Amino acid sequence: MSAKINTRSLRILIVEDYIDIAENIADFLEEQGHVLDFAMDGIGGLHLALTEDFDAIILDIMLAGMDGLTFCRKLREEGGKQTPVLMLTARDTLADKLEGFDAGADDYLVKPFELEELAARIGALVRRADHPAHQHLRVGDLEIDLGKMQIQRAGQPIDLNRACLKILTMLMQASPNVVSRKEIEHTLWGDMPPGSDALRSHIYTLRRAIDKPFRNPMIQTVHGLGYRLVESDDISS
Repeated sequence: MSAKINTRSLRILIVEDYIDIAENIADFLEEQGHVLDFAMDGIGGLHLALTEDFDAIILDIMLAGMDGLTFCRKLREEGGKQTPVLMLTARDTLADKLEGFDAGADDYLVKPFELEELAARIGALVRRADHPAHQHLRVGDLEIDLGKMQIQRAGQPIDLNRACLKILTMLMQASPNVVSRKEIEHTLWGDMPPGSDALRSHIYTLRRAIDKPFRNPMIQTVHGLGYRLVESDDISS
């Protein structure tokens, strides 16, 4: 039985330079009533992704003109687009997967793959994007404008990579409650968490940006559970 992506028709961009793979994906998804657009190289794909509106992008890493990692970074950082991206690659090492997520991919599928799994993963990404968080979040003197992708604390702008932004958004949405390590890892890496060291590294980077330049820290470790974010005048042990 085929996995159904969504109850509504989706517009999906496939950026893949192997025509057989692109056609197989397209045939499978078109049978489900979805509309497909294609690009055979990174430059053309990025142009489409920036100038058109898509529900999701299926992106190969190894592309002519511009590789998928560069494509993804430009889409997020220069284009400001948050279109869900499922990255396809033959690379299957942990370092390769982490590189893909750090570039801005939302999910990662290693070739060869089953079309049913691809459809299920696209479906999950689209459903998540259909229920966006509030565009503006504030805890104490810390603010995020998710529409403009701007963060500031006490009026000072803060730059964060995509992973740290995801973590901070989760913490602010839940504040002052605890967000578990498992929940954060699933949001960052889906079903392929690389381990606690990777999460610790992101938390360390986040603390350096959010807490270190200021007098009062906001990010707390709740041992054995996870992390929480509190107003700077509400710190408790």
